[in-house]
Amino acid sequence: MSSLLFPASVYSTRLERAAALAADAGLDAVVVGPGPDLQYLLGVRGDTIERLTALVLGPGIRPTVVVPRMELAKVRSTAVGSLGLAVADWVDGDDPYELVATAVGDAVRVAVSDALPALHVVPIGERLGVRVELATPVLREGRMIKDSAEIAELRRAGEAIDAVHRRVPGWLRAGRTEREVAADIAEAIVAEGHETVEFVIVGSGPNGADPHHEVSDRVIGDGEIVVVDIGGAVPSGYNSDSTRTYVVGTSSPEAAERIAVLVQAQQAAVDAARPGATASEVDAAARRVLAAAGLGEAFLHRTGHGIGVSVHEEPYIAPGNDLVLREGMAFSIEPGIYFAGEWGARIEDIVVLTADGCERLNTAPHGLTPAG
Repeated sequence: MSSLLFPASVYSTRLERAAALAADAGLDAVVVGPGPDLQYLLGVRGDTIERLTALVLGPGIRPTVVVPRMELAKVRSTAVGSLGLAVADWVDGDDPYELVATAVGDAVRVAVSDALPALHVVPIGERLGVRVELATPVLREGRMIKDSAEIAELRRAGEAIDAVHRRVPGWLRAGRTEREVAADIAEAIVAEGHETVEFVIVGSGPNGADPHHEVSDRVIGDGEIVVVDIGGAVPSGYNSDSTRTYVVGTSSPEAAERIAVLVQAQQAAVDAARPGATASEVDAAARRVLAAAGLGEAFLHRTGHGIGVSVHEEPYIAPGNDLVLREGMAFSIEPGIYFAGEWGARIEDIVVLTADGCERLNTAPHGLTPAG
């Protein structure tokens, strides 16, 4: 039984593109272990374990999957079986690195995916007698540009997480803990169409001033600002990620004014996101608005990150990143303002670049949203 999430032709095109990109980079072979890259190329999911599973590809190399025999049926249910790829299976006591060496042949420049652990990278290099390189520059190029099928899945994920955000006000009230609210949100993430919950952040009052806060047993108080940043993966493995800022009761006029400026900053970055702009230019668009209002120092992180089969991937929308943006790139736009010991706020949407601008995949209300 096949577990293909996209037509086999989609995976075939991805493999061909990866081999072509490897050739352009002067690489003879690429070894891809379990993780986002293998999921993208073949639909093979799973984490790296002590038994080696790897895809070997490259210019002039027939794509070959090295896999433990105990995992063979599962792997063949993916694009590996549909495309009829070569499979080299092995059992405990065999040498899987020799199978990699056979598939690689006499390659001189060999690169590995960044998710492949040293547990496997070191013996692969020793068996091949070469110093392996990182394949990240090659593999990220394919994943950064989303095709129509991927965009459809990101749009589906965006709609699902928007549905959750529209329910959040009903769970936020004074006297409840962040953890209690987070439990309601996690249940809704699955109920609204996600397969897994990737993260739930509920930061109330001073906890909202920590961009990496998750949840705690802190009791939410009346008049407090609450940051809710949530995401999950739909059945295809593509992710949602969206942040909204809420208020329980009535906020101070100063907080309301500052959050209104934040919404303007987020919109400015969305307006700047288009093919031909650089990642740093989109980041700068948000910073200019905040700086003009005296809030520049309150913005502590980059403006965004790419998204797909990983919640965080390239491109990164950050100062100093001169990467030229192209149609099909998908990334978050999420400026925030943080006041230590007091409160924080963040507004985040996923956008996909179109021919002349971008499509915003999240449409839940962007302003300071009252709970209840």
